[in-house]
Amino acid sequence: MSLADLSLDQWRSLELPTARRVAQEAADLVDGRVTVVETIEHLGAPLHRVRIERNSQEFALIPGGALTLGFDLDAWQPTPEQVTDYAESLAQSFGHGPDLRAHLAQVLSPRRSVILATVLMAVEDENLTEPPTDVPAALAARGLRMPSSDEWEHACGAGADTLFRWGNDCPLDRIPYGDHTGPQQQLNAFGLRIAYDTYRAELTSDVTAVHGGDGGESVCGGYGRMLAWLPLATANRNPSMAEFVYGPDGEDLCEDFSTRPVLTL
Repeated sequence: MSLADLSLDQWRSLELPTARRVAQEAADLVDGRVTVVETIEHLGAPLHRVRIERNSQEFALIPGGALTLGFDLDAWQPTPEQVTDYAESLAQSFGHGPDLRAHLAQVLSPRRSVILATVLMAVEDENLTEPPTDVPAALAARGLRMPSSDEWEHACGAGADTLFRWGNDCPLDRIPYGDHTGPQQQLNAFGLRIAYDTYRAELTSDVTAVHGGDGGESVCGGYGRMLAWLPLATANRNPSMAEFVYGPDGEDLCEDFSTRPVLTL
């Protein structure tokens, strides 16, 4: 079996010494060096974290396989606090639809089954230095590529089926911008710094989606606390922000966007 075919379930079943050997194999494939191999507790079971440095940039190992992505709205129940906060936003003419469930149906990706290859993904997103349409060529010159939307969503959620990568709740006594103690500041299960700042707007190869933030739109617009946290939701594709990014105005604001490079194994 090639390393690219390694599934998340197989990865979780490996003993730590075997995981170290797999990490070294991945590093050798990309002329990098292993800097971290550790085991954490995630979703009630062990999960290995691997970090590989290549050309002074750090990448995390993201195992793939047959996966389920998207958010299951039918199985989800908002808390009374979330319902109330959304109602307050709606009273100020913010939000899509009469309730929070209707709003999420407009902005979250649907539940679906996908098959993804194992890849290395940058631990940190990097700011764009050229218009979005020129990014693929610029990354290819470095032996990298943009992630797909499915790859980004899987890398963020790491198998969790919750609204956010850390769970279904968010602190409604504050907004995420300027909050240095909230759950968004922690590395995710794969060791990525991802979905951590609503002012970020991460682009993928899917021009209909923007991930990990909305460029600060919800904060600057005063949309409310729940709506301010939702750009960090794992399955949120921020369709209105994507329309802006790839429209005529987005070309002039490329330095405000970012992407998270991928190394194919």
